Amino acid sequence: MANDVTLERLDDQISWYDGKSRSSQTTFKLLKIVTIVAAALIPLLVPLRNHSLIAAVLGSLIVIVEGAQQLGQYHANWIAYRSTCEALKHEKYLFLTNAGPYAAAISPHTLLAERIESLVSQEHAKWASTQEQQPRKPVDNK
Repeated sequence: MANDVTLERLDDQISWYDGKSRSSQTTFKLLKIVTIVAAALIPLLVPLRNHSLIAAVLGSLIVIVEGAQQLGQYHANWIAYRSTCEALKHEKYLFLTNAGPYAAAISPHTLLAERIESLVSQEHAKWASTQEQQPRKPVDNK
C-alpha cells in the first residue's frame, strides 16, 4: 500500500499524539517536582533567622506553578493524548492483521479511515469541552 493516504494519516496522528503525550507528561512532572521541592524547603527555612522572605517566595512559587498546571491541564492532556495514541495504534494493528472489525468489513480501508477520524474527533471534542470549562476573564465592554 505505497502512498496510502489513510495509513499516512494514521501514522501522522499516532506520532502527533505520542509527542504531545510525552511533552505533557514531561511538563506535568517538572511542575510537580518544582512544587514538591519548594514545599519541602519551606519548613526547613522557617526556623532559620532572616529567611522568611525566601520562604514567602517559595510559597508564591508553589502558587504560580500550580496555577500554570491548572491552566495548561498537562496531566489531563497527558492521559487523554496517551489514550488516543494507544487507541490509534490498536486500530492500526487490527487493520494490518485483518482482525477485529476489519476481518468482516466489506471495505476495511474505508472502515479504518472512519474509525481513525472518529477517534480524533472524540479526542478533539473532549479537549474543546475542557477548554470551555476553564474559567474565563470577563470582557469589559466599556
